[in-house]
Amino acid sequence: MPNSKTDLKNRALKAVAEYGAQLTLFRNAVSEWAGLNVTDMECLRLLFLKGTASPSELARHTGLTSGATTAMLDRLEKAGMIERKPNPNDRRGFLIAPAKSSGEKAASWFESARQAQDKLISSYSESELEIISDVFERFTKLWDDERGKLKR
Repeated sequence: MPNSKTDLKNRALKAVAEYGAQLTLFRNAVSEWAGLNVTDMECLRLLFLKGTASPSELARHTGLTSGATTAMLDRLEKAGMIERKPNPNDRRGFLIAPAKSSGEKAASWFESARQAQDKLISSYSESELEIISDVFERFTKLWDDERGKLKR
């Protein structure tokens, strides 16, 4: 039977893998186009999600050494994408935050993709959107759980 559940499961898993690969390639292309490297973009992504982070958190997230993290932060600061702020919990340290204008600047890099996503996602019914949302939410949790297993 050509559309058996096994075939559909394999098709879905292949689509998820291809989605991940294409998203990585797209992010790499945006990084290059914006004049940043992939690690710089990962740092920005984390900062946009968290709001602030210490340099050591960013080093752990990116896998960079402390020296390489400092160089990355210098590049991002020079590009106007981040600010260094005093750490209220450690007067010797500082926290990294996105610069005020960096959100708008980064958003402009993804405007075409955002419009294409909106057009695509708008083509689905409410019930289909429920399923799509459920799948992505569950995959997000799955990857978070798997990452946690690696840390143990």
